[in-house]
Amino acid sequence: MRARLGGRDCLYVPSCRLGLYLALRHWCPPGGRVLMSPVNDDVIFFVVLAAGLRPVQAPLDPHTGSLDPAAVPDAVWSGLCAVLTTNLYGNPDPAPGLRERCDRLGIPLLEDAAHAIGSTVGGRPVGAWGDAAVFSLSKHAGARTGGFLAVADPARRVALAAERDALLRPSGPGGELARLARPYAESAARALRLTRPAHAALRALGVHERPGIRMPLRPAELTRALGAAPALDPFHSWIRVDLHDYRLRTGPARLRRVRTRLAALDAVLDAHRAGTARLLATEYASPDAPAGGRVQPLFRVPLLVEDREAAAAALARRGIPVGYLYDPPLDAYAGADFTDPSPDPAPAAWFARHALPVDPRRADEALAALRASGARPAVPAPAPGGAR
Repeated sequence: MRARLGGRDCLYVPSCRLGLYLALRHWCPPGGRVLMSPVNDDVIFFVVLAAGLRPVQAPLDPHTGSLDPAAVPDAVWSGLCAVLTTNLYGNPDPAPGLRERCDRLGIPLLEDAAHAIGSTVGGRPVGAWGDAAVFSLSKHAGARTGGFLAVADPARRVALAAERDALLRPSGPGGELARLARPYAESAARALRLTRPAHAALRALGVHERPGIRMPLRPAELTRALGAAPALDPFHSWIRVDLHDYRLRTGPARLRRVRTRLAALDAVLDAHRAGTARLLATEYASPDAPAGGRVQPLFRVPLLVEDREAAAAALARRGIPVGYLYDPPLDAYAGADFTDPSPDPAPAAWFARHALPVDPRRADEALAALRASGARPAVPAPAPGGAR
């Protein structure tokens, strides 16, 4: 990974979310304000809160879900301690412009590249623009564990490794085998066509923690947790969702799986590029999708459909699961008590309502299912600032 990122030092972490917490604590003072995307996993929102920081929701491009720096008011920029990108589904945020703005303000740019191994922007890999970047090895690599933190300044690596080690918890003598098998059991449960048995299996595994797209906010408990921030333990019940071993030391068997999966990464990225190209050539693609040329190896391709729920149901009937939905946006989900709302929330709300994330490796199956169901493309969003 160091070679893929142009020589940046990389530090292994058991999960992307722990790597992000480590970066936020290392680069940001408690009480600082962090610009981030409102169309993002709620786990990331709780990681920012656990780091003792105030999330500030940014305006988005409604067709890509990317940060729209030009729509961020100057008064918001002047109060930030950091910018956190999302690179949603692998679509790069405008890192060159964000880098220039952060340099002018003297604040760090932190890249969440969980979905973006292999994506590039401005002639450089995603993850090579920020002061730090976090990657997940459970996405493209399919290792089902682990991640890494890449840093621009190699002199920081020793301190970061010590901070990481202080956060880690032992796996336990019998835990490694269970954690090695558990991701496959989860995948099998989710692949079941019968909803009730699938949910029962997930409950038995202790991973059925989202009755809807977003996990329950639990405002009273969250308010108490905020009084103890920065700290992971008070936020553990939110941050662990979908990944209970996010801060446990990775055992040798799982590390071997990481190495095996990384060795095959280039072939996986090629498959994602091929499927992405097919999906971006359809009527469901964003109007801002690139025409021709080299496409990004998107982790998921956000097709824009008029009725997202009906389209997802059509895919489910063909055994194609739809995950990585982030609706409603975080400011609508959490409210002004826990985050600064976006100054222009409509584009994010439009994108969250219409985006259908499709695995590009199943592009042909997904397109056949959507067209057979009569799914209609979403009517393009009006220009930012207009009525929607």
